[in-house]
Amino acid sequence: MKQILAIALMFFTSGLYAQSVPPIRVDVHLVNVFVNVTDQNGSPVSGLTQEDFTIAEDGHPQKIAVFEKQSNMPLSIVLAVDTSGSVNKDLAIEKRAAHNFVHSLLRPQDSLDLIEFSDDVREVVPFTNKLSRIDYGIENLRTGPATALYDAVYLSAQSLNSRPGRKVLVLISDGGNTVKGVDYADALEQAVRSETMVYSIIDVPIQADAGRDTGGEHAMITLSQETGGKYFYADAAHLPEAFQKVSEDLRTQYLLAYYPEHRRTDSDFRTITVTVKQPAGAHYTVRHRTGYYASPRQ
Repeated sequence: MKQILAIALMFFTSGLYAQSVPPIRVDVHLVNVFVNVTDQNGSPVSGLTQEDFTIAEDGHPQKIAVFEKQSNMPLSIVLAVDTSGSVNKDLAIEKRAAHNFVHSLLRPQDSLDLIEFSDDVREVVPFTNKLSRIDYGIENLRTGPATALYDAVYLSAQSLNSRPGRKVLVLISDGGNTVKGVDYADALEQAVRSETMVYSIIDVPIQADAGRDTGGEHAMITLSQETGGKYFYADAAHLPEAFQKVSEDLRTQYLLAYYPEHRRTDSDFRTITVTVKQPAGAHYTVRHRTGYYASPRQ
């Protein structure tokens, strides 16, 4: 018996066993992609099945492993409100609209974090589903002289990074960033890495271009487009409507998930493409995040 054990030990330590059996590598990273489909009128398209969708990573088809209609996954939401002087005139209306949004959207399994940003970023209410705490926080937002927009996006996405379920940032601002801190590129990368969907509600100060920060508005639009969220222009009279559209959008999402296959590029960023069958006479628009980073941030 001792001789048999000795031979077996020599067999393993000599590397013969390692050479004869190839290593097993299993990629267990499930990629979740939340998809919104709308028709030519902008209305959500319901009733689609898994067979109606195709998904590709870096141009290579992927097998859909998980499919859900109107995903019931929990929502982790950061509601980030610009309280700088440039939007102070609409703050009372924003508060009322935010109250309605929270009460109509949050379910027992969901949670919301409320932050305000002006010259800095402050967490008013940490993640909770207690409506009374959120209501109190909304009523006690404080104003400031400047706008740390990109800091707010970065910190919000960072706080969402370890949250379960769907990760959503609802960003209310006029688009101006007047604080030197996090830049736009880093804010966008953090949002993408944390798989945060950014919904931008752009509070239009005036209709004319003069005096508007159109560059900041474009930054908010791009944040939403790259992360699979959506953007809305809303003056004071239409802020409640914009909140309602965000709520409807989150309630009509499909979930497509896959285990990545056939990675043939050295790029850290993986592009995602989703297509849907187009019935005769219909024109569907598909919206989802444009990709993800394959490695953690250094």
